[in-house]
Amino acid sequence: MQANGAGGGGGGGGGGQGQTPELACLSAQNGESSPSATSAGDLAHANGLLPAAPSAAGNNSNSLSVNNGVPGGAAAASATAAAAQATPELGSSLKKKKRLSQSDEDVIRLIGQHLNGLGLNQTVDLLMQESGCRLEHPSATKFRNHVMEGDWDKAENDLNELKPLVHSPHAIVRMKFLLLQQKYLEYLEDGKVLEALQVLRCELTPLKYNTERIHVLSGYLMCSHAEDLRAKAEWEGKGTASRSKLLDKLQTYLPPSVMLPPRRLQTLLRQAVELQRDRCLYHNTKLDNNLDSVSLLIDHVCSRRQFPCYTQQILTEHCNEVWFCKFSNDGTKLATGSKDTTVIIWQVDPDTHLLKLLKTLEGHAYGVSYIAWSPDDSYLVACGPDDCSELWLWNVQTGELRTKMSQSHEDSLTSVAWNPDGKRFVTGGQRGQFYQCDLDGNLLDSWEGVRVQCLWCLSDGKTVLASDTHQRVRGYNFEDLTDRNIVQEDHPIMSFTISKNGRLALLNVATQGVHLWDLQDRVLVRKYQGVTQGFYTIHSCFGGHNEDFIASGSEDHKVYIWHKRSELPIAELTGHTRTVNCVSWNPQIPSMMASASDDGTVRIWGPAPFIDHQNIEEECSSMDS
Repeated sequence: MQANGAGGGGGGGGGGQGQTPELACLSAQNGESSPSATSAGDLAHANGLLPAAPSAAGNNSNSLSVNNGVPGGAAAASATAAAAQATPELGSSLKKKKRLSQSDEDVIRLIGQHLNGLGLNQTVDLLMQESGCRLEHPSATKFRNHVMEGDWDKAENDLNELKPLVHSPHAIVRMKFLLLQQKYLEYLEDGKVLEALQVLRCELTPLKYNTERIHVLSGYLMCSHAEDLRAKAEWEGKGTASRSKLLDKLQTYLPPSVMLPPRRLQTLLRQAVELQRDRCLYHNTKLDNNLDSVSLLIDHVCSRRQFPCYTQQILTEHCNEVWFCKFSNDGTKLATGSKDTTVIIWQVDPDTHLLKLLKTLEGHAYGVSYIAWSPDDSYLVACGPDDCSELWLWNVQTGELRTKMSQSHEDSLTSVAWNPDGKRFVTGGQRGQFYQCDLDGNLLDSWEGVRVQCLWCLSDGKTVLASDTHQRVRGYNFEDLTDRNIVQEDHPIMSFTISKNGRLALLNVATQGVHLWDLQDRVLVRKYQGVTQGFYTIHSCFGGHNEDFIASGSEDHKVYIWHKRSELPIAELTGHTRTVNCVSWNPQIPSMMASASDDGTVRIWGPAPFIDHQNIEEECSSMDS
């Protein structure tokens, strides 16, 4: 680039006409400034790199034989000498090839590989020539071509050339095994059984590598036709597809300096997009991993207006405090429980996401403080507050009460959890009762002396987690009657919930707020800030796409939302006028959330009703700044 700049300065307005900038860049990269150049191309490069004399203002760069009547070679030589004399530093720099940094070389190779994949081979050749880079080692290029052509003998010979370039001595054996395996399968597909047998006995077996796989390969000799072979071997058959896959496997044994990993640029771009998505605090949708579904020209940013921060609907059918709310597992219904002794089941409109009253279940004399849907959403169990000794099991479809269970009037049945099989549930309370029952309310098992605050059944179908009055969560196995400590807090655990994968527990801890625990490692991961949690029972939840978010009610009348990895809230939702007792995120509609409050209402939260694209752009800009 120095040469091009010097050329423009040397001749005033006319020097720039002697050479195009592109050609000058090519020349500078290749360092072709020697006055002894003899070919037409060399003359062009030499001429283009030098400052043009004022007398050469009218010259055309394509005119290689004469320069103002002087033979091209002599003109180039004299011009080179003049340039070296006038600017010694420039002269010396022209003799040296411009060095690219390692990262620049890597980028050029990545671009070249991508263009090559698009079939722009001439462009790749020009890029490599101009940059002085090499897309891959010449031996690797030969190897690639021979593999894609199915010339297996030559491909094996290429392996010997690649041997000094491979770090591990065992890698060549593995690569040879993969080559011979493809050769063997192609022979079999073509019906050349004797040739295939020869490869198996005389080439594959002597490698003494992966004998178990060789036994499997020998079994393919019994395949009656090509379709049977492809099905049993899970192989695409002879051709470009299977050979491309073979190359991808072979490349893993070669250093990237020799052969680039397949589709490396796309891999890096996909990783960049995924990282931006992970860092986006409001990202709440499932995106296709295909790069065509996103723009690579701008950073990924989701607007807060697309997040469930706005009141979509206020449900006012309850006539007293609403203590609990829970969406069904399929996301089509919402159940709400109230001090007014009713459970209301609401239907979610799949298009508008608005709710309408479906059924009212009455007769819960103590009020309803906890609700649990069965795994298939056929049944719903409702529990009452501390002084309630009864439990109601409803048929959701018919609205009929299937079971009203009460073991003793002295019981306190305040929490319930379904076994994953949908045929059993566990229930208990703070007076020391802990039962496992069937759908008819029959007692199957019991655990004495456990003062239960909250319950959850793990996916193994055996373990029940229970928080108790000793500020801990313990695991109880009803099959072998063992129990163990999992979580120990310093303050009372008012409620807890478990993530879908069973790994994380979300606890509402009295006077402390919301805590996230890793059940596998048994460690406290994060304490979320902002929420006001006293000694009221408040229920939080995981939610959003991939359960990336956490939401909780609060005694300061707000709903708080956090990104799972951030302790500070990303949203504080206002609207309720008394304590928010419970929040529930729709498991199938990531943009829908419900909250239940002592103010007697249930609020449905969603994105901003009318998205102003200009506002979104302004908000994205402010976030970027």
